[in-house]
Amino acid sequence: MNAFPYPVEAVIFDMDGLLLDTESVYRSAMVAAASAMGYDFPGDFCQSMVGTAEAEIHLILRRRFGADFPVARLFADCEAEMRRRLDPGVPVKTGAVELIGELAARKLPMAVATSTARRIAEQHLSRAGLLEHFAAVCTREDVMRGKPYPDIFVAAAGRLGVHPERCVVLEDSYPGVRAAHASGAMAIMVPDMLPATDELRALCVAVVRDLNDVRAMLQKT
Repeated sequence: MNAFPYPVEAVIFDMDGLLLDTESVYRSAMVAAASAMGYDFPGDFCQSMVGTAEAEIHLILRRRFGADFPVARLFADCEAEMRRRLDPGVPVKTGAVELIGELAARKLPMAVATSTARRIAEQHLSRAGLLEHFAAVCTREDVMRGKPYPDIFVAAAGRLGVHPERCVVLEDSYPGVRAAHASGAMAIMVPDMLPATDELRALCVAVVRDLNDVRAMLQKT
């Protein structure tokens, strides 16, 4: 049975935690950097920042630790720690390569829509061997508002020349799923660090285990 309410004309991928297996690396790198600076980042606080753009994380950090919190130093130290941890390679999520191959064979255009900065996003996608497959890479720098607002998915669909309603958006985070739904796209949640909730399930056409399940869904269309 076809799970999609409209014909699928394009697929838009989130990046960290969905396409690349990097969300947990980001978290551990940030915790390590914060700890070295003398700040404690408990698990629930880290979870609250999953899927959130850097500018919004700045606000979250200053609300928690005060206006003089050294945000720039934290991010610089975190990025250096990320580079060290990802030096052996940038890992991809289960089923990512197979799904991209399936979409390419069907000539369905693909884009990435990520809250990560462009220079880092393109670097990680390139090192993972995936960048060349995407017709567009949209980042937080390309839109006025980040996730959970729909702007980045509307922009990605526009660059592909496809109406958002005819796009499947693949997401792992709560802000990402909310943004995909708000854009009018057909959202599929592939949970990574956060489990699906009843609210999130109601915003999706499906919640699946991994990208192999997405490929199986698309093969039925």
